[in-house]
Amino acid sequence: MTDAPTIPAPVRNPHAPTAFTPPPLSVDAHCHIFGPAATFPFAPNRSYTPPDSGYEDFLDLQSTLGLERAVFVQASCHGTDNSAMLDAIERGEGRFSGVAMIDDATTDAELDRMHEAGVRGIRFNFVAHLGGRPDLEKFWRLVHRVAPKGWHIVLHFDAKDIPDYTNLLANMPTPYIIDHMGRVRTGDGLDQKPFATLLDLLDDDRAWVKISGAERLSATGEPPYSDVVPFARELIAKAEDRILWGTDWPHPNVRHMPDDGDLLDFLAEMAPDAATREKILVTNPQTLYPFH
Repeated sequence: MTDAPTIPAPVRNPHAPTAFTPPPLSVDAHCHIFGPAATFPFAPNRSYTPPDSGYEDFLDLQSTLGLERAVFVQASCHGTDNSAMLDAIERGEGRFSGVAMIDDATTDAELDRMHEAGVRGIRFNFVAHLGGRPDLEKFWRLVHRVAPKGWHIVLHFDAKDIPDYTNLLANMPTPYIIDHMGRVRTGDGLDQKPFATLLDLLDDDRAWVKISGAERLSATGEPPYSDVVPFARELIAKAEDRILWGTDWPHPNVRHMPDDGDLLDFLAEMAPDAATREKILVTNPQTLYPFH
């Protein structure tokens, strides 16, 4: 894999939100730390190489958006080497938490260090462009290793595959989070089977959904992302106490690079009520993550 970036950098000067002022202690519950590669090399078997978007870059983003906390989600470009993420969490001194990627080689001591740092979940990619379904025997081994710690499982699916995994989700021993609204295709309508299945999953108190990734779901991929609004509002109406939001900064593998100020403003379209936004940005993530 080339060391030169194969995907674009995020917008380096996003605008501040104009639609609303985030409440105190607001959380970006889905974002990534990429490198810097000279300190935290990318995984040799990665499917893409991002430009460096490290801790200092992220602090600039938080300052611009008026957010105070974050959940760093380990991205596939770093594989199961969680060093960059852990460094960012520890430097945040309680402002940040994390979701790791692990494998059978991850030791109990490493899991203990992650827990102490503030990690509270592990992530699995099921999407085709990131390698597709993991080995399910390995999947269950890892799930059962972290369940006693009170961690949750974050799942990244292609929408069409969600109905195939309802039995897997029914057997989860932990809470679980579906990334990016299940990557539903807005052009397929609210009655599409993947979205109906996603709504049905929210009947289970273990199920959470991130209303992130509007730039991925929208048929155009460009703001104002209006076609995403009905889907987000249905999810919020079904389980507003189990909804999270995040920027997905620095936006790997998108068709159109969004301005993170637009994405935060768009939350006001998905959740027009200020009390609901406070749940999504503050109360709900505090249920899962140990900020202090």
